[in-house]
Amino acid sequence: MKTPLWRPDAKRAKETNMNKFRLAVNTALRLELNSYYDLYYWSVEYPEMFWEALLRYSGIQFSGSSQPANNGKSMPDTRWFENVQLNFAANLLSRNDDKSAVIYINEYGATICITYKELTSNVCKLRNYLIQKGVKPGDRVAGFVTNSIQSVTAMLATTSLGAIWSSCSPDFGLSGVIDRFSQIGPKVLFAVESYQYGGKKFDCTSTIMEIKESIQSIEETITYNAFDNLFYFSKDHLLLSELPESSVSESAADFPLLPFSHPLYIMYSSGTTGKPKCITHGAGGTLLQHYKELVLHTDLTEHDNIFFFTTCGWMMWNWLISSLMTGATIVLYDGSPGFPDVGALWRMIERLQISIFGTSPKFLSSTEKAGYKPGEQVNLTCLKTILTTGSPLLPQNYQFVYRNIKENVLLSSISGGTDIISCFMLGTPLLPVYEGEIQCRGLGMAVESFDAQGYPVRHDRGELVCTKPAPSMPIFFWNDPGNILYKKTYFYCYPGIWKHGDFIEITDTAGIIVYGRSDSTLNPGGVRIGTAEIYSAIEQLHFIQDSIVVGQNYSGDVRIVLFVHLKAEYELTEAIKKEISGQIRRCATPRHVPAKILSVPDIPRTVSGKKVEIAVSRLMNGLTIDNMDAIANPESLQHFINRTELLEE
Repeated sequence: MKTPLWRPDAKRAKETNMNKFRLAVNTALRLELNSYYDLYYWSVEYPEMFWEALLRYSGIQFSGSSQPANNGKSMPDTRWFENVQLNFAANLLSRNDDKSAVIYINEYGATICITYKELTSNVCKLRNYLIQKGVKPGDRVAGFVTNSIQSVTAMLATTSLGAIWSSCSPDFGLSGVIDRFSQIGPKVLFAVESYQYGGKKFDCTSTIMEIKESIQSIEETITYNAFDNLFYFSKDHLLLSELPESSVSESAADFPLLPFSHPLYIMYSSGTTGKPKCITHGAGGTLLQHYKELVLHTDLTEHDNIFFFTTCGWMMWNWLISSLMTGATIVLYDGSPGFPDVGALWRMIERLQISIFGTSPKFLSSTEKAGYKPGEQVNLTCLKTILTTGSPLLPQNYQFVYRNIKENVLLSSISGGTDIISCFMLGTPLLPVYEGEIQCRGLGMAVESFDAQGYPVRHDRGELVCTKPAPSMPIFFWNDPGNILYKKTYFYCYPGIWKHGDFIEITDTAGIIVYGRSDSTLNPGGVRIGTAEIYSAIEQLHFIQDSIVVGQNYSGDVRIVLFVHLKAEYELTEAIKKEISGQIRRCATPRHVPAKILSVPDIPRTVSGKKVEIAVSRLMNGLTIDNMDAIANPESLQHFINRTELLEE
């Protein structure tokens, strides 16, 4: 019998949003759901009934009929709430008073706070400017932006019009940004003039010019400096504060109603096999799923200050911003989590009274390795929940949290992805926390673990699949006629069933253990990175004959390992390693730079010439290879087994 590390307090459990929803469902539908498990199994057995009940309960502002909940078609052709109209931005700005909406803080402790009333006013002003520039529903607006109040304002102004928001953080690098934005043809570009990281300032002005020159669709560029909460408009350098008030509503009530599945965000895959896929998410599905996860699973209320360490190039930024729909205060951090030391974010919790703190397993491990004990060095009375994602949370991370951070905190590991802009598995204040396990599968998410033959398994590692549709699944990929690439990405293996690309185990406590990616996508520090961007960089080096890059599970995270096959006249010296790293940093981003660069005499490939990244990754992570027949030169795999260098720091 497993012993939980944390149990819900009976009084707190009774007062949670999840429990209130359970009682409301019982009353409205005359059910007898007595626990979270009862609620979960009902939600996946009767998904249409569940999602309609959630929409009605949520308080999300919409018009039209919530029936039928979907069009009755199987994945990937399911469409939700086709008789519902709403406005995403209006729902996030339903509050319009002097309560703090967003708190911005940077590495140096400089802080800006903006109220809901001020945020709404700024959104309306910027919205009016975009209208004057001809932005209309369906147009794309791109953000080359940092984690700032301006990025939130720009996103809300964009989506209030029915235009589509898409953002990258400046550390993506020029080619990474162009690879993404060039595919969607943005009309307007929002861009940060400079940013700081690790105590250093990085100027972005030349990069902005190159983006504009490379993407001909951009008609207007609006820049900003994160420190002053102002925008500068390119033609006359007019400040946001100087925009005229005339014809600008101070309320979100006038924002137009749009179809439930109207495009909201374009997110990007890692670009493993070429240019990143442009994953398009609908407004209603995103809003409803985020409500479920934030309000029910995270127990977020208007009294909370919520933080998640993220950049604008990761879906956790979009997830965090949706917290505004609850009337809570969101905290944005701009900079390195370890500057000036590992205690910076922990001190921020006390200073800003953060009650829900989101981070990564890697950051928890870094805190522990530094010998920093937050529970002894910071007053964490305000902290009720710690969220983690980006990589599997290891048993030692659980022990560290409850031993050295706080005994009575809910440690909620969550797992999902850009693909669904939300979670498949996450936490709940109604269930205990067991070491090494995510608490539960999310309401309405019919998650299973499939073996190689496509049968559900328990207590064994299998493929993460979702057997029934959910509203936050993509509405389509941009520039993908007939949904051919979309279907190939998620449904090629099990027709009509979503295959996500993670290895998981469903345990005897109904919790979930995540073992990492089952495909070749790299995921260091929770940031998904495509191998294609690394290959593109090093192929320009004259001494590289061939290469393969994979992810190694290491110290509670994933680190990038690059194997190179050098031309005969070269050997892998420290100077060559430095040149390879520099090339990757210049052409991609610092996150793409491998932790290890090792030499091999041959690179394994399939009979059709493709590099077998998955096979190498499995060998490096202690797994076997099931299908050797697909490999043209199987003897080359011996060069990746028992490499002692892979055990070193």
